[in-house]
Amino acid sequence: MAPTPEASTTAATTSREASSPFAFLLNDERDLPFIRLMIRATLWLVPAVALLYLQYRWWMTPLYLAVTLGYFFPPFTLMLHCTSHRQLFRKQYAWMNELLPWVYSPFLGQTPCTYAAHHMGMHHPENNLWDDDSSTLPYQRDNLLHFLHYFGSFMVVGLRNLLAYLRRKQRTRLERRARAGELLFWAASLLLLWLHPAATLTVFVLPVLIARFGMMCGNWAQHAFVVASDPNNPYRNSITCIDCTYNERCFNDGYHIGHHIQPRLHWTEMHRDFEENRAQYLDQGAIIFRRIDYFVIWALLMTHSYKTLAKYFVDLQEPRRSEQEIIQLLRDRLGPVPLPTRGTEALVHASDAGAR
Repeated sequence: MAPTPEASTTAATTSREASSPFAFLLNDERDLPFIRLMIRATLWLVPAVALLYLQYRWWMTPLYLAVTLGYFFPPFTLMLHCTSHRQLFRKQYAWMNELLPWVYSPFLGQTPCTYAAHHMGMHHPENNLWDDDSSTLPYQRDNLLHFLHYFGSFMVVGLRNLLAYLRRKQRTRLERRARAGELLFWAASLLLLWLHPAATLTVFVLPVLIARFGMMCGNWAQHAFVVASDPNNPYRNSITCIDCTYNERCFNDGYHIGHHIQPRLHWTEMHRDFEENRAQYLDQGAIIFRRIDYFVIWALLMTHSYKTLAKYFVDLQEPRRSEQEIIQLLRDRLGPVPLPTRGTEALVHASDAGAR
């Protein structure tokens, strides 16, 4: 049987570890693909941004956005994700860990430090429950109007709610970094808009707006199929995507269930972890798709393409379910999940321990 994209990526990473001159910098030599991605991004961004500010032409905008957001943004964001959980550079080179959030992020659709503040400070602690400002639970998750409300709320009050949450939870370092990163980014963007509006829209403003839409689509799909009676169980509030090129490009991000169960599990171990725990995924009734990624799933939900979703659904149980049974299973997990009453709230929060 041919190796999966996930297994091939892990093997290729391992084979290059010993020969890289950058290995001594890293906490984990398996993260050498991050260094190669940083080098490629630098070789693209430096000349492209210089050209935009010095010799702008209208056709440069779609070309720049296509390359930056289409090619670099997905793997960069998942590199940022991985390095939020596990610092990339060793202690003696700790200052280099600030390169991704402060130097690369502003050019690749992320305002400095806000991604880590939300992901580490809110999303994982809350596990998509109601105090998570990016929670999908209040929504009908195959309804486009509900998604637009979700995205609009994130854009308008998302930062305010994040900072208030971090302050309430006394995660002051994350709050300070997110506040400083957002304010400095937009202050610099306003100044650059005055100096060169077209180039600044292309390099800074449009990438952030488009990237935030993409991230909301991804999070919506990651947490679209929820068992209403057990919303804090990662097997039942998240999905996993396997055997897809997205995992090869984006450091096995498709294994979202496994990531919520073991947030610090290295990205090269995700595929093995899934294979070793297939029985648990079956017992818990986990939703798994093959050969498609979150953004395709989001589009299929928005267009009510349930037959296509069923086609890519991975049925672990025997005998296999019919197409209609799979469609009904998916539909049953898309409805809004009401906020629990005070008496049941502790039970909801305790359910995750049982899943683990």
